[in-house]
Amino acid sequence: MTTALTDIETKFTHQYAFVNGIRLHYVIGGQGDPVILLHGWPHTWCQWHKVMPALAEHYTVVAVDLRGFGDSSKPATGYDSRTEAEDIYQLVRHLGFERVFLAGSDWGSPVNYAYASAHPEDVRRIVSLDATLPGFGWEDLAQYSSETSRLGGGIWHFAFNAVPDLPETLIAGRERVFISYFFNKYSYNPSGISEAEIDEYVRWYSAPGAVRGSLGLYRAIHESARQNRENAKTKLKMPVLVLGASYGLGDRPIKAMQAVAEDVRGTVIEGCGHFIPEERPEYLIEQMLQFFGEDYKS
Repeated sequence: MTTALTDIETKFTHQYAFVNGIRLHYVIGGQGDPVILLHGWPHTWCQWHKVMPALAEHYTVVAVDLRGFGDSSKPATGYDSRTEAEDIYQLVRHLGFERVFLAGSDWGSPVNYAYASAHPEDVRRIVSLDATLPGFGWEDLAQYSSETSRLGGGIWHFAFNAVPDLPETLIAGRERVFISYFFNKYSYNPSGISEAEIDEYVRWYSAPGAVRGSLGLYRAIHESARQNRENAKTKLKMPVLVLGASYGLGDRPIKAMQAVAEDVRGTVIEGCGHFIPEERPEYLIEQMLQFFGEDYKS
């Protein structure tokens, strides 16, 4: 493990909760109001390990393995955004929390949007990192290939990951090659994700059912899009901070959130790829602490 991951092991605890018919794994530490951290693909809770200690100096930090990922259950169904959000909502209640701050990277952001749409009175503020929403720009990303040669071939894996059964067969035994491709391709600074961290991801993705579970989000994308279009009939009213990445999705995440929320603040981080928590952790910590802190002034 890296030094940062070892630091997590000394300041946080790994716990499990049985909620919504499955077992969720989460890592918790700190004290104060709760901040719920949801990772993207192909990550686990570990995506947040560089920012968790600093946040925990002010908040109770809960980094969750989504359904199908890491050490959480990997059922055959339930990967639409509403079901994933209900998993997290029930975990929050299990922990005795009511009103929370939410932060999500990549796929974690649509789950947080579904959570906030279902329980707007329970969400104080949301941070969304380099993500669009199914139904509001996500599907268009599969055509995102001509603007920069860096993404030569486009974001091809959306369709590949959605094919039933075949990806699991092709990826088996090649988990490191598959995962490393995305970390190298979609980051501005690939060294932001160390080989030791990739070792951890490979360990998780080599477990039985892990690849299939992680691809469930893509296989439910049309259902999630229908849900989001229905939810968007009532815009979110809580403040939302959206951070895009110049070598990621640019300003697309801001435009997507503006379609579903009234109070959207955002910027595009220059010199940063898709993996903001790993590539620009110090900047992200500063932005999150400032944004969440504004809640106590209003």
